[in-house]
Amino acid sequence: MTYPPYIDPAYSPLTVGLLARGFMACGLTAGQHVVVHTKMSALGWIVGGAVALIEALQRVITPSGTIMMPAFTSENSDPSQWSNPPIPESWWQIVRDTLPPYDPARTPTWGLGVVPELFRTLPGVVRSAHPEVSWAAWGARAAFLTADHTLETEIGDGSPLSKLYDLAGYVLLIGVDHGNNSSLHLAEYRANWARKRTIRQGAAMVVNGARQWVEYDSLHIDDSDFAQLGADYEREHGIAPHRVGRAEVRLLRQRPLIDYAVTWLERNRTE
Repeated sequence: MTYPPYIDPAYSPLTVGLLARGFMACGLTAGQHVVVHTKMSALGWIVGGAVALIEALQRVITPSGTIMMPAFTSENSDPSQWSNPPIPESWWQIVRDTLPPYDPARTPTWGLGVVPELFRTLPGVVRSAHPEVSWAAWGARAAFLTADHTLETEIGDGSPLSKLYDLAGYVLLIGVDHGNNSSLHLAEYRANWARKRTIRQGAAMVVNGARQWVEYDSLHIDDSDFAQLGADYEREHGIAPHRVGRAEVRLLRQRPLIDYAVTWLERNRTE
């Protein structure tokens, strides 16, 4: 019999309890404030899927800590910037005029997978107000992390990522490497690197009770070198990934990683 890649008879099915014990073995513990990026299929077959994975994280962190996940809505952006896929220029104004406005309760995540999409809908989870790069959070500091997320803060200072930095929080990468580590965008905002520039961006929002297309300046971000950045950080600091099920799992302190990344970007982005 041929199984899908994530069903491997050589491994046992993962349960809430097994996942929780695995995450604790990686260093995850009650009371931590942690941003989570995950590729669920990398773990193997989970009894209960995304529900079980989130429950395992909540069981370990407990309400005394905080879990945060990206809730990005990349399609709520100026269509002139779209590349995956691009749309005809003749369609751009139609999008600007008719795209439904961002609603933290209704607007689905885009391109992030089933875990963040489920997480944002769960009881007790709150979501920030940025129309494109919002974050969802659950736990003791969820309200603090997601409050006052404006167009200007984006993923920079004043954003949920920078507030996690202030809390001396953690980054948990489940089945993904630093190429998916959104915290490194905070370093992009703080670093001075070659050809750093802004672009004119836009989003559909509710302003004073009415839908509006709002334009704003946005940093042109680039994650193409994040995997190498993260690999260099781990090598220089003697950090090795753990394993839960079939997946590599990384738990890192966010603040020293961001501080390192600022220097790394300024040294390596020279063209």
